[in-house]
Amino acid sequence: MTATPTPIPLAGVIGSPITHSLSPRLHGYWLRRYGLAGHYIPMNVSQSDLAEALATLPKLGFVGLNVTIPHKESVLALADIVTDRAALIGAANTLIFRKDGKLHADNTDGSGFIANLRTGAPQWDPTAGPAAVFGAGGAARAVIAALIEVGTPEIRLANRTRPRAEALRADFGARVVVHDWVQAGNMLEGAATVVNTTALGMVGKPDFRVPLDALDPRALVTDIVYTPLRTPLLEQAEAMGCTTVDGLGMLLHQAVPGFERWFGLRPEVDEATRDAVLGL
Repeated sequence: MTATPTPIPLAGVIGSPITHSLSPRLHGYWLRRYGLAGHYIPMNVSQSDLAEALATLPKLGFVGLNVTIPHKESVLALADIVTDRAALIGAANTLIFRKDGKLHADNTDGSGFIANLRTGAPQWDPTAGPAAVFGAGGAARAVIAALIEVGTPEIRLANRTRPRAEALRADFGARVVVHDWVQAGNMLEGAATVVNTTALGMVGKPDFRVPLDALDPRALVTDIVYTPLRTPLLEQAEAMGCTTVDGLGMLLHQAVPGFERWFGLRPEVDEATRDAVLGL
């Protein structure tokens, strides 16, 4: 009796556009590094095709997906199971097609953010003082949820449009204190952790112009932007004596849980992984 061959697991990333994503390079590197059978495929999926894609891909052998813009919020309504953290954040970046046919949605951005800081700055203590967070989009939601979970006592939040920041305060509670964008520099006074979740300072985007005069040299400063790796914010903070952590590690660490679920092995994030993703 001939044994049925084990199907090769397929995973991928969906978004629109998708050509910018570094996830295929990352997952492809891990598959080769660990000698695993599997493929990871970037797919440009429009909003109008999202539901059909999620219904069809499991039939083609897909075991899960990463999700990027503009689908991170939309997939929640299509999932059968949504983790508490994905529900709190209001977005999912990791999907698992379960063997029972159910679609499981999770958000690993926050855990990736914390893992990046703990790796890049082992001495970082999230409870040492307030955090100053710039931006109020989906990434900010993941960052705030993660900071609350690890015990940061106060999160000072500023966004160019204040109502979006107020909405996050309404969702996350009194530990979030909203500041006007024009006074955002004041949030830095006494802040132990500083996080830019906006696209300001990214290649092709406007500069991050918040004055850093009040920045404490003992603070940890991180930028979720990783193009360029060393943003002007990080360069200025480093020149002032701060510990800085770039944003690439967040991308790498958030990918670990999905890869483990899809391909059956927990990959390591190390310098070789960073170099592979950077094409070095």
